[in-house]
Amino acid sequence: MLRYLNGYLNTKNAPDENYGRELQELFTVGKDPQLYTEDDVQAAAKVLTGYRIDSNTISSFFDSTKHDTSNKQFSSFYGNTVITGQSGANGANELDDLLTMIFARPQVAEHVCRKLYRFFVYYTIDAGTEANVIQPLADIFRTSGYEIKPVLEALFKSEHFYDELNRGCIIKTPADFFVGACREFNAVFPDSSDVVKQYYFWRALQQQLADVGMDIGDPPSVAGWPAYYQAPGYHELWINSDTLPKRTEFTDYLINTGVTYQGTNVMLDPVAFVANLDSPADPNAVINDTLALFYSIDTDVTLFNYLKTILLSGQASDSYWTTAWNDWYLNQTDQVAYGIVQSRLRQMFQYITNLAEYHLS
Repeated sequence: MLRYLNGYLNTKNAPDENYGRELQELFTVGKDPQLYTEDDVQAAAKVLTGYRIDSNTISSFFDSTKHDTSNKQFSSFYGNTVITGQSGANGANELDDLLTMIFARPQVAEHVCRKLYRFFVYYTIDAGTEANVIQPLADIFRTSGYEIKPVLEALFKSEHFYDELNRGCIIKTPADFFVGACREFNAVFPDSSDVVKQYYFWRALQQQLADVGMDIGDPPSVAGWPAYYQAPGYHELWINSDTLPKRTEFTDYLINTGVTYQGTNVMLDPVAFVANLDSPADPNAVINDTLALFYSIDTDVTLFNYLKTILLSGQASDSYWTTAWNDWYLNQTDQVAYGIVQSRLRQMFQYITNLAEYHLS
């Protein structure tokens, strides 16, 4: 943050308000509504003067000669607190006083818990959710000494989290979509012993994410990616006429030809994937198990029936898939038998990943 928010440029002679503002607006009390004042921003900036970056060790340090030693007066929102100015190395203690003052506000826990809720559940927080979910989570956050883990444990174990209405209602981030697809399909990556090939593919994956609006390691602003905070669109901002085709194009390549970069190819083996299911010779089980793995919401019989026509090549009897599967399974060197089941599975997986449901989590 010293680098990203100009904290390393903040001095007693030229206080920079950037870090002092975002500390309150983004990371602690929030701005909806904004209860801190511009005077609070200026006072916080003075507290934060003097912190620098050692470019050789990539670490921070406190330069007392750059620090504002005057007393810092805060507004009634902070109980009219005055942080006493300190000189020399003791000037660094003012930061502890600042954080103690800020975290004494109940809004801090509430703001952070709302962020967690929007990230993991849904962006709309109505009065009932505020009272029955956010406030209890905020209490846990405060009593745990502001530890995130107990809050997430409570949220993930709650009945509310598993409510049917809260399933599949958030569009996957590019990272969830691209990395998740590789994991769900058990795509085989270059071996860790080949660092160069592994790097090439990680680089290719990073570029794929950047092309659809999520350049990992380089968020567009200190607030992060707009889909996490920008009302009223929130997660819907991940999808547009440019990004949607690129998302489905990635899974199409992964399923059919593989994703290739600098000679490194990573792809799905649909036959091996289905072979690990409980009943790969049963077309009904294959479809049900696949949908349960890839979709977070229930689907209707129309989709099931269509997928079944793919596995049965348009025929009516389940034996058309069972026979095809067993022909390969009992003679796995038979490339013709392998090609038949591979073709049907690729078509089925491509259809599943092209539907809107696959973009939801």
